[in-house]
Amino acid sequence: MYVAIEGVIGVGKTTLARLLQPAFDAEIFLEVFEENPFLSDFYGDRERYAFQTQVFFLLSRYHQQRRIALSAALTEKNVIADYTFEKDALFARINLKGDELEMYYKVHEALAEKALKPDLLVYLQASTDILMQRIALRDRPYEREMERAYIHELNSAYDEFFSKPFGQTPVLTIDTNDLNVVQTPEHLKRVEERIRQSLSLPPFQQTLPAPFRG
Repeated sequence: MYVAIEGVIGVGKTTLARLLQPAFDAEIFLEVFEENPFLSDFYGDRERYAFQTQVFFLLSRYHQQRRIALSAALTEKNVIADYTFEKDALFARINLKGDELEMYYKVHEALAEKALKPDLLVYLQASTDILMQRIALRDRPYEREMERAYIHELNSAYDEFFSKPFGQTPVLTIDTNDLNVVQTPEHLKRVEERIRQSLSLPPFQQTLPAPFRG
């Protein structure tokens, strides 16, 4: 079983992945932002540092995806990741243009063929206002320069991207505006049940109440 969790910056992907790890006895793979030496400069000057930032992420994500595939093949353990490789192109479409975007697409296309496809993609949604609150609450130094307009643009792009068929991978959409998996165990349990239901893994309830959508 390979489950990938997706959503905009601040929606709670990493937190959910960590909390679900013991329930599925899974190996966890987390996206590493801090290692990107261009990230802080990018949030200060997106146009100038977009290409360097994007290419670094692309190669970093590709190498980690290869480790995910190797781990799944050798250990046969369940895997949970807090991102998908395909998502990288979504950021490129927003941040790059012209020759830089064309070059990026060529590299991404070549690398994407070797990336392992998840069995289920869990897409976490939240309003832009909620995302900005969560970003401010965690107070990462390189995120302090984030503009609301940029997060709103990302939010709209994510909704469009994951509203369409994601290859052969089913998408489970969960509204997180009123979700607190850290402080409310019932919320975490219901998310787990939705995942089990989507993958036909026992035990799960046949019918689950609001507020979750998908």
